[in-house]
Amino acid sequence: MDYTSFDRAAYDAFRQNDRDGPIHMLNLIKLRIRANYSDGRTATGREAFAAYGRESEPVFKRLGGRIVWRGRMEQMLIGPEKEWDICFIAEYPSVAAFANMHKEPDYRAAVQHRQAGVEDSRLIRMNPLDSGGNFGE
Repeated sequence: MDYTSFDRAAYDAFRQNDRDGPIHMLNLIKLRIRANYSDGRTATGREAFAAYGRESEPVFKRLGGRIVWRGRMEQMLIGPEKEWDICFIAEYPSVAAFANMHKEPDYRAAVQHRQAGVEDSRLIRMNPLDSGGNFGE
């Protein structure tokens, strides 16, 4: 199964967990070779996702979002053999900031590019903790 948009129940649970402080969202993105636009325009999945990034960035930054980590997948060592084309962690100052982004007209317009370009994705909410220590801390 491929995942490219929110499930209503998961999103409702996300909103109900409205703790104080920032949230980190781990994004794992598998791009389509060819974007799938409903209006028939042509682009690669990478080009479509880049358009999503450009058009959504002003809203993301205005609401206090920032990218705190990026990486390029090299190899799956444990887990299903899936290659992710884009991997990053976005930080939002609060659950409300993340939710409000999805209400913004400019952001909603940009999402068409994400939907056209993304074949599969994972979006994992995390509570940021201090770095250091060992694996079990």
